[in-house]
Amino acid sequence: MILIDGKKEAAELRETLKYEVSELKEKFNKVPGLTVILIGEMAPSQIYVRNKEKSANEVGLKSEVIRYPEAIEEKIVLEKIKELNNDENVSGILVQLPLPKHIDKQKVIEAILPEKDVDGFHPMNVGNLSSGYESSVPCTPLGCYLLIKKIEPNLSGKKAVMIGRSNLNGKPMTQLLLKENCTVTITHSKTKDLKAECLEADIIVAAVGIPELVKADWVKKDAIVIDVGINKTEKGIVGDVDFKEVSKIAKALTPVPGGVGPMTIACLLKNTIECFKRSQR
Repeated sequence: MILIDGKKEAAELRETLKYEVSELKEKFNKVPGLTVILIGEMAPSQIYVRNKEKSANEVGLKSEVIRYPEAIEEKIVLEKIKELNNDENVSGILVQLPLPKHIDKQKVIEAILPEKDVDGFHPMNVGNLSSGYESSVPCTPLGCYLLIKKIEPNLSGKKAVMIGRSNLNGKPMTQLLLKENCTVTITHSKTKDLKAECLEADIIVAAVGIPELVKADWVKKDAIVIDVGINKTEKGIVGDVDFKEVSKIAKALTPVPGGVGPMTIACLLKNTIECFKRSQR
């Protein structure tokens, strides 16, 4: 079984991006800029943003974090986004989710210019992705996609099962796999026989938030299994896949932690660079 080392793959991707940033600097005499807006004091968000800032600096991006208190008015956040939209030095804007209850998430997402939307959440980017046009792709599914391609470069004709239908993972992941000529089944909490669906799959992507849902007898021999789940349990952090059991059957499997997570941040940097390149055309 191949253990898909997300940390190693993310480090390799960052090295490639670092080289690309130095080339862009030489060509345009400026570097891509990423601005993150962080509202409130939620510990996981603080950690994510710190990691994003560290990684951005590591590859040579211009990185800025704008911090607001939990009680900040929605109007002020929207005005700041408008200001950043008009700032030529900002290539990508990211508003760290989740947001406080009094701030409308959809309004915030739609306020960001599609061409600066490094999260790939703007309806314009969602539509472009599903239509097969150029777009920013949400970072986690993009990371999963790159890990799958590392194991199996030719996905044409493969049967893929996506567990979970969220806008964050399930739906964009499906579009990426369809583009590769996979036959994709999206499953969810209302799917009648999830085990039977999974047993058909050459590729399983689990992103549903149920600890160790996917068991060994759900997986056919030599399937590629990507575990997006991060669940806090008494045993510590576990994924949506029973790692110990499934590792005996699968051809390749991501661990939790250390699988998809590191790729998510690396893909955010990649998206920022792509946004910059498109703005220079």
